[in-house]
Amino acid sequence: MINSVVLVGRVGQDPEMKYFESGKAKTTLSIAVNRWTKGGEKTDWFRIELWDKQAEVAGEYVKKGRLVAVEGRLDLNKWKGQDGTEREMFVVIGSNLRLLGGKNESQAE
Repeated sequence: MINSVVLVGRVGQDPEMKYFESGKAKTTLSIAVNRWTKGGEKTDWFRIELWDKQAEVAGEYVKKGRLVAVEGRLDLNKWKGQDGTEREMFVVIGSNLRLLGGKNESQAE
C-alpha cells in the first residue's frame, strides 16, 4: 500500500515552530490548494507538520502567502476534546518542503 501526498499551494499563516527537550524541531503550517469544480474554483486547506531539518527551513524561510510544495504522508490525529467528545483531524506529515516562486514570493498576498 502507498500513503503519499504531494501538495502545491500558498501558506495561510506564518508557521509555528517548536523545539523539544530532545532537540527535535517541529513546524506546523497550513496551505491552501485551489481546485476546479463544476461550480467554479474551490480552496482546500491542509495542515502540515514538518520535523527536524525541514522544520528549521520552514521556520526560517516560509511566511504567509509563500508558494510551497510539500511531499509527505497522510496521518490521522485523534484526541478527546474538552467536552469529552472524540475528535480527529487529518494532517500531512511532510518529508520534503520546496520553496517555489522568486525572492519576492514570500511577500505575496
